[in-house]
Amino acid sequence: MQLNRGRPLTAMPGPSVIPDQVLDAMHRPMPNIYEGSLIDTSVSVFEDLPKIAQTSGTAFMAISNGHGAWEMALTNTLSRGEKVLVLESGRFAVGWGEQAKMLGAAVEILRAPDRHPVNPAAVEQYLREDREHRVKAVLVVQVDTASGVWNDIAAIRRAIDAANHPALFMVDCIASLACVEYRMDEWGVDVTVGGSQKGLMVPPGLGIVWAGRRAMDAHASADMRSPYWDWTNRLSESAHYLRYCGTAPIQHIYAMRTALDMLQAEGLETAWARHTVFADAVRAAVAAWAAPGGLEFNVLDPGHRSNSTTTILTGNIDGERLRRLCEDYAGLTLGIGLGDLAQRSFRIGHMGSLNPPMVLGTLGTVEAALTAIEGPMRHSGVAAAARVIATAFN
Repeated sequence: MQLNRGRPLTAMPGPSVIPDQVLDAMHRPMPNIYEGSLIDTSVSVFEDLPKIAQTSGTAFMAISNGHGAWEMALTNTLSRGEKVLVLESGRFAVGWGEQAKMLGAAVEILRAPDRHPVNPAAVEQYLREDREHRVKAVLVVQVDTASGVWNDIAAIRRAIDAANHPALFMVDCIASLACVEYRMDEWGVDVTVGGSQKGLMVPPGLGIVWAGRRAMDAHASADMRSPYWDWTNRLSESAHYLRYCGTAPIQHIYAMRTALDMLQAEGLETAWARHTVFADAVRAAVAAWAAPGGLEFNVLDPGHRSNSTTTILTGNIDGERLRRLCEDYAGLTLGIGLGDLAQRSFRIGHMGSLNPPMVLGTLGTVEAALTAIEGPMRHSGVAAAARVIATAFN
């Protein structure tokens, strides 16, 4: 019997659930793209985006996914042959580094211990040994969407400072913005990279880069610059459409305006706190389910498990069967495992526009599928999660 006759629910770590208000904002005819409402709305979005990253720096938006934002950050600040240090803690910082290598940078990878976050002490040691300051940029993700690791950005900044190293500090926040605490200026980040489709609750299609003063200074001499990504062209005051290097992403602009309004109404720190409750609920469920041969956390250190996504190892359980039961019979889409974890994990995204029924419904469906395939399970994860959420009701 298929029970999948209601509204489907995605619990992937992006694209996240798009609120109805955001979808409604996109449903409109084509406007004048040279003047009027679209321009006013676009300007207001650019003015408000720095608040999301907690910066006084400049926000840039491109019609792209997060990989496009990666390229925008690299090409506008680096020159060919310059050395880049990638801080690996999963899949995505390495992917960013591979892109830098293809663009002409010399890339070295500092790997974290398996299933652990970046070690700031190792970063400090590496940079201290770079006495000639050949490293021009340090790349890291705040939350790795594949592994679920949550890196301590402020601690990594302190490590860079302790080494007295001038490298630009670039942070990928695609899977963490508006979900977890992030303070670009306070933590000394030079470039922040984001995307529209996760905590910002907008469909995929906008890559966002926030550039601080040191990044803008580096831009003046960067020789990787290309016409589409170039910040100088995008800051031209001769025509607003140049901010997008051509025709603006009309529907996405209105969607982003609505999403920013929703986040401002809730309050950014309140949104961070809401994500903490839901993440704690998911983690309580996984801890309750955990049994020999069954499900377990990928990230070993509880303090570095992300508040936006949880990666769950499947042990001897057929994870693909579990995921298929959830999707085909119940209408719940879970995230697949990625990279080295592809055949032995699944992911639960708990980011963006969520409430307790959505989170508990997700966990209840996973538990039902786990029961159906007779997977080992120590206790009810749903009951454990409900107890966490109950504490927020008081």
